[in-house]
Amino acid sequence: MNQLEVMYRGTVYPWHCDHMGHMNVMWYTGKFDEASWSLLAHVGVTRSFLESRNQGMAALQQNITYKRELRAGDIVTIRSGVLEVGDKIVRIFHEMRNEVTLEVAAFANITGIYMDTRERRSIPIPSEVAENIRAKQLDPCSHYWAERLPSIPNSKSPAQREVAIEAKASSGLCDVSGKVIS
Repeated sequence: MNQLEVMYRGTVYPWHCDHMGHMNVMWYTGKFDEASWSLLAHVGVTRSFLESRNQGMAALQQNITYKRELRAGDIVTIRSGVLEVGDKIVRIFHEMRNEVTLEVAAFANITGIYMDTRERRSIPIPSEVAENIRAKQLDPCSHYWAERLPSIPNSKSPAQREVAIEAKASSGLCDVSGKVIS
């Protein structure tokens, strides 16, 4: 399966910071958005491609978890991959790191929908586009945020871990060990 790939690299500027001296949440959203469009461009879903077909994409939901503050001068890298490609939706995962400390600053799950820009309604993702997006699909049995956040203690009891394993297995994608079923 694919690994997360760098889709954004940049710097936190002083004007990105709030009165507490940390990068404000609005800039996390913007940087994750830039990483999303970079990921889509890597699979051929560019502005010119979408415009030529009167198609587009829109964000439906963004869930961001903040782990560490970023300050002016920090170098930021976002690694990204596709979690799911549905009939009309794409779910993308992003991991934002401070490149000097290598600490995870934040991670995001973003759900976008493919759409007809004239009709302003969702449409199925064309099969050739969906195949290109699937080229960046990550292992569906991994929880990328859990693997990369050792600072979060594993508070699950053995019984809770067993329930999580069973949920993975019942998804039909993974066996009880968390391996992808072919």
